[in-house]
Amino acid sequence: MAIERIVSFLPSGTELLYEFGVDENLFGVTHECKFPKNAITKPKVINSVIDSDQLTSKEIDSMTCRLLNEGKDIFVLDEQNLKRAEPDLIISQDTCEVCAAYTNQVNQAVKILEKKPILHSMDPHNLQEIIQTVSELGKILEKESKANEIIEKLEKRITKIKTNQFEKRPKILAIEWLEPFFTAGHWIPEMVELAGGINLISKVGEHSRRISFDEVISSNPDIIILMPCGFDTNRTILEYEKILKNNERWNTLQAVKDKQVFAVDANSFFSKPSIRTVEGLEILAKIIHPEKFKEIIISDNSMLRIQ
Repeated sequence: MAIERIVSFLPSGTELLYEFGVDENLFGVTHECKFPKNAITKPKVINSVIDSDQLTSKEIDSMTCRLLNEGKDIFVLDEQNLKRAEPDLIISQDTCEVCAAYTNQVNQAVKILEKKPILHSMDPHNLQEIIQTVSELGKILEKESKANEIIEKLEKRITKIKTNQFEKRPKILAIEWLEPFFTAGHWIPEMVELAGGINLISKVGEHSRRISFDEVISSNPDIIILMPCGFDTNRTILEYEKILKNNERWNTLQAVKDKQVFAVDANSFFSKPSIRTVEGLEILAKIIHPEKFKEIIISDNSMLRIQ
């Protein structure tokens, strides 16, 4: 069956569709599909009930927990836009109920569509599985040659980082949410290790989880990297200044005293299992071993040292 009409419930899926050059076949995306810029012009089939731009980190966490505890959805389906899209293929995910449209929206979509689409779930938990999503989608789209081309470029960039010998490996604490604290899970621990660091608290493939201030203090990191889920560098800096900048306990950490705290553009390079996580790996390498990776060019405003 030829795939002529696609709907993406997943921002990283949308990015990959554009990379494959099939954006003319994309007839529905989510409110979070903002890369590349042209994705913003596509009809929205998924919206969020949480306006994260207007809420603090603590308010976002509280509202998310309340909705989940009450069995309510964080994401809502635009049924009219979905019907107009008439998809042959829906791309979704099973990785995180909070980060993107989930099982409920997929089931609802299948019920209301007369013509039943192919359902393809992208559920990676490490870098290799992210690379594998390219191959899998390439087969569905009958674009195996393009998939191989994309994979070859990505693997070359990964190899450039991971084949380095690191005499010293700093202890790294990657934090995915600031109030309350969450450690960064899934693919982030592996990325930290590949970039020449020792990842603290979380393990490869594990879900992100809430951590206490005591855990942060006792981990005693050499470098702290702030990557709140869905936030860019500027929003992360704003949150830091409101929540942590003047916190006495926070300021006892050696990494803070040494000015080894960094904010990164998590929304673009870390929060989503997209092929742009490879640039996330390059960003981590430049933070952890700046002397080794001077020649690697990263996107503007993708990371910033907090003074």
